Amino acid sequence: MDLLLRNATLIDGSGAPARPADVAVIGDRIAAVAEPGELVPEAGTEVVDLGGLVLAPGFIDVHTHYDAQILWDGDLTPSSWHGVTSVVMGNCGFGVAPTRPEHRDLIVRLLENVEGMSMEALNAGIDWCFETFPEYLAALDARAKRLNVGVFIGHSPLRLFVTGGEERAATDDELATMRRLVREALDAGAIGFSTSRQPAHSGAYGRPVPSRFAEVDEVYQLAEVLGEAGKGVLAVSIGPGLFVDQFSEIATRYGIPVTWTALVTRPEKLGAALRTVERGAALPGEVYPQIACRPIVMQTTMDDPTPLAAVDEWKEVLALPRDRRADLYRDASWRDRARPATLAAWGHRWHKIDVEETETHRDLVGVPLDRLASERGTTPFDLMLDLALADTGTTRFRVVLENDGDAELADLLADKRTLLGLSDAGAHASQLCDACYSTHLLGHWVRERKALSLEDAVWRLTGHPHQVFRVADRGLVQPGFYADLVAFDPDTVGTTPVRRAHDQPGGADRLLVRSTGVEHLWVNGVATRTAGEEIPGTAPGRLLRA
Repeated sequence: MDLLLRNATLIDGSGAPARPADVAVIGDRIAAVAEPGELVPEAGTEVVDLGGLVLAPGFIDVHTHYDAQILWDGDLTPSSWHGVTSVVMGNCGFGVAPTRPEHRDLIVRLLENVEGMSMEALNAGIDWCFETFPEYLAALDARAKRLNVGVFIGHSPLRLFVTGGEERAATDDELATMRRLVREALDAGAIGFSTSRQPAHSGAYGRPVPSRFAEVDEVYQLAEVLGEAGKGVLAVSIGPGLFVDQFSEIATRYGIPVTWTALVTRPEKLGAALRTVERGAALPGEVYPQIACRPIVMQTTMDDPTPLAAVDEWKEVLALPRDRRADLYRDASWRDRARPATLAAWGHRWHKIDVEETETHRDLVGVPLDRLASERGTTPFDLMLDLALADTGTTRFRVVLENDGDAELADLLADKRTLLGLSDAGAHASQLCDACYSTHLLGHWVRERKALSLEDAVWRLTGHPHQVFRVADRGLVQPGFYADLVAFDPDTVGTTPVRRAHDQPGGADRLLVRSTGVEHLWVNGVATRTAGEEIPGTAPGRLLRA
C-alpha cells in the first residue's frame, strides 16, 4: 500500500449515494475501497486525512482544444487547477496533425480564426516535431504532462493533408486515403474522429474550414472506419445535413457513440433545447448532445471578431491580416454592405453586449451597446466599430453569445440524456475561460442553485464521460481503476474572478480562472496538488488510447 486516503466522504462517480470510506492505492491503481478504519497502513505508506472533504474520481473534460498548447504547456493550465485529470482534445474537426510542412501556416491561421488562438503563440510554441497523426501521438506520449490526454483525429487537418486544401468534394482515391489514415490513427491510439459542418467555422483567410467542403457521405464513410475498428467516438459540430436524424443513423449503422455540439439555451427560444433532447431521444442509437454549464460569454475585439464569422461580410475581415482590418472598418462601402446582415444576425444580442476593457472609453464600461447607440443616434454595429477605432488601446467588448437561458439550463443539467462538456479549454484564450466549468458546476449549480445533487454532478464529470468515451479504467473510484482522484471541500469549491495574464509564447495574453476548495489531486497515483497548492514539476499524465 503506497497511499491511504482516510476519512473521506466518497462519491465514486457511479451516481451512488455518498458514503464514508477509506481508499488504498498501490502504484498507479486503486487497490481497495473500504469502510473507515478497515484498511491498515504498512511501513512506508503515505496516509492522508481527508476529513471534511469529498473524494471523487478525477474529472474528465471531453471537449478541449489543447492540441497546440500541450506542446509548450505540459501542465495544461488552467484545467489542471480545477480537479481535471484527463482531457480530450482535437474536437470540432480541428488539430495540428496530420500536417505537411507546406500546410503549417494554413493550420496556424485556421486555429487563429476559428478557435481564437494567438498566431504569435502558435508560431513560437509549436515545434512541429511531427507530420503524421501517429507521429503526433508519439510526441505527446513521450512528452512530460501533468494530465492524461486523449486526441481525436480532426477532419480539417486530415482533409488538408490529403486534398492539399482544394475546396471541393474528395475523389474516390482521396476518400480511400482518408479512410486508411483514420484507421491508422485509431490503431495508434486516437480517441475517435471529429468533424465540423458549422457555418460559423471560418478558418485561414476567412474561408470555410476544410471539413465544410466534405459531402455528408464522406462523414459517413469515415465514421464507418470507427465501426470497422470497433473503437472510437464520432464528434460532430453540427451544420447542414448533419443533425439528430443523421446522428441516429450513423450510431445504429456503425455501432458507435456519437456526440454533437452544441446544444445551448436561448432566452428568446425557451424550450427549444429541451425539445431537441426529446426529438433525439426518440430515435435509436447512442447519441449524446453536449451542453455547457456556463453562459457562453466572450471578450471580443475588432482585431479578432471570430463570433461574427457566420456573417458573410465578416469573412472578408477574417481574410485580412489583423493589422489591416481597421482599414475595412473605415470603409463606408463595406459598412453599408455589412450593416444590415450584422444588425439582423445579432438582433437578439445587442442588449447583451457592452464595453468591458478599454483605455479611452472607461465611462462606457458596462452600458449595453443598443442603449448607447440609441442615445447617440447611430446603430450598435457602427458604434462598436467607432469605439474600437477611437481607442488608444484595445477595446474589448463583452458579448453574451448563447446559453444564458438559466432556468432551461438547469433542466438540461438535470437531464441525464445530455453530456456535459464544451469547456473549449485551450481555445479562445484571450476571449473566455471556461476550463473552470467543473468547479463552477460544483459551486454554482450544486451548492448555490441546488439544481442537481453532488452525486449527479460528480457523475456528469466522471462516470458519464467514462461511459460515453470508453475511457478505460478511469472515471470511477473502484479497485483496479487508475488512481485519478480529486478531494474537494463542498462548502468552498468554486471559481475565482477572471484575470488576464501575458504568459503565452511570444508574450500573448489569455484569460485565467483559478479554483477554490480543490485541496488534493492525484493523477495515476501521483500527487499533483496538495493542501490547495500545485506541486511544481509533477508530470504523471499519460496518453489515453481508444
